Amino acid sequence: MTRAASPGRAVLALAAYELRLAARRGENLLVTLVVPAAVLVFFSTVGAVEAVARPVDRLLPGALALGVIATSFDNLGIATAYERHYGVLKRLGGAPLPRGAIVVAKIMAVVAIEVAQVVLLIALARFVLGWRPGPDPTPLVAVAALLLGTAAFAGLGLAMAGRLRAEATLALANGLFLAFLLVGGIVVPVEQLPAPLAAIAGALPAAHLAELWAIGLGSGRNPVPSLLVLVGWAAVAVAVAIRAFRWE
Repeated sequence: MTRAASPGRAVLALAAYELRLAARRGENLLVTLVVPAAVLVFFSTVGAVEAVARPVDRLLPGALALGVIATSFDNLGIATAYERHYGVLKRLGGAPLPRGAIVVAKIMAVVAIEVAQVVLLIALARFVLGWRPGPDPTPLVAVAALLLGTAAFAGLGLAMAGRLRAEATLALANGLFLAFLLVGGIVVPVEQLPAPLAAIAGALPAAHLAELWAIGLGSGRNPVPSLLVLVGWAAVAVAVAIRAFRWE
């Protein structure tokens, strides 16, 4: 007699399935892997970042933050919205597996893609652009950036996907992704933005995610302010996603 898989094995199998689906979606690969790498290489080589001896030192943290946003917010939110639209989530919700386990599997797949992004971007920075870590690298802060950034942006993406129509989620997610890129401290430092935009950027999670990546890579700055802001965003976003999400 065939025995049902344990919950842990079922979650791993579902996470592997999510990874295979992501690999088959060409637009997903473009947003999650190509765009952050292109931003890093392009702006590091065209002299767009002023007053920095090596632009890659300024741009690598932003590209890492952009990778987290692309994967956990844009990609996850849009894909989940269309799964809900086509009834895939409803069928998954009827499987002999807690619905929370389905969300866990999706987040595991997101984190796996993000780890691949980190390896790719750091390899590009190191071997193509000549990047070196700063004098005081802090791996724990880098891990915190990855996990808190994923929680904050995945929460926002799932909140939209579980409440809005798929087309509305697609438009809003792409619009916000562009906004984070332009005024989230990804390419242009927050302090170089006009005062009104700087105030907005300082309240958004993107700039603080990029700051934590910079600290993790060795900038030597104090991580506590950005950690507190990102923890707050993560807590609120996850709470809203749990409350607002609908499976059908």
